[in-house]
Amino acid sequence: MDAVPDKKPKAKKEQRGVSSIDVGGRILGVFGQASKPLTLSVLSDMTGIAAGQLHPYLVSFINMGMVEKTGRGLYQLGPFALHLGLARLRKQNAHRMAIERVGALSESLQMMVSVAVWGAQGPTITYIQEYERSLHINIRVGGVYSLPMTATGLVFCAFLPESTTAPLVEREFTDSDSSRRSFYTIDKLAFRENVEKTRAQGFGTTQDMPIPGITAISGPVFDHSGGLQLCVAAIGPSDAISIDKDATTVRELLAFTEQLSSDLGYSEASRTD
Repeated sequence: MDAVPDKKPKAKKEQRGVSSIDVGGRILGVFGQASKPLTLSVLSDMTGIAAGQLHPYLVSFINMGMVEKTGRGLYQLGPFALHLGLARLRKQNAHRMAIERVGALSESLQMMVSVAVWGAQGPTITYIQEYERSLHINIRVGGVYSLPMTATGLVFCAFLPESTTAPLVEREFTDSDSSRRSFYTIDKLAFRENVEKTRAQGFGTTQDMPIPGITAISGPVFDHSGGLQLCVAAIGPSDAISIDKDATTVRELLAFTEQLSSDLGYSEASRTD
């Protein structure tokens, strides 16, 4: 009997869209990235669309309020674009969005991932995504990360106002019970240097501290106003994680937090620090 050849899976059929809407989306995307109103010629250069072809799109966008023309002949996003943006922001929830996504991140990194928000006692763990290779560490939902000695604590110190974090930092440094329970200690100078390093590189790291043999990398998530909403941390054995900025774990974690920040409306121009 002749062998039956394997059937090749059918390629996924690409759905057709409306080309004029695709072009309009490109135009609106340029307006969304622009820091100031644009002339027709500049808009043409940025979109790669001839001015004569652009004009009908602009007329339609102006008629519906997506774009407005200023008295100086410049074009910018209009009031309807603002209403759409606000409608999107009202439906966003940074914490829910993070929880919906961290499962895939944990699976990809093959590490435990935690989500933490700023609470009355400091960086409070609100969600933990375990990985099949369990870590025997005392991290639980509702627990509070140390500010001076954890990657997430350093991120909060780096990107929240000092007036918010300083009282809790001082409390940790003067808490003798906390010091006795720690495997390691850290002085204020080293702490300040770690905060500055975290701010400069855009993420926090700790290696073998506060738990020997455990490394953590934590990235910030910002919202449309530039405010820090939460931190996402990857946690795993020190012998399996590099904290170098070019390491795969760091790049993948930061790609995750940056995408989440972008989806919350964040851009570099909105930073408040």
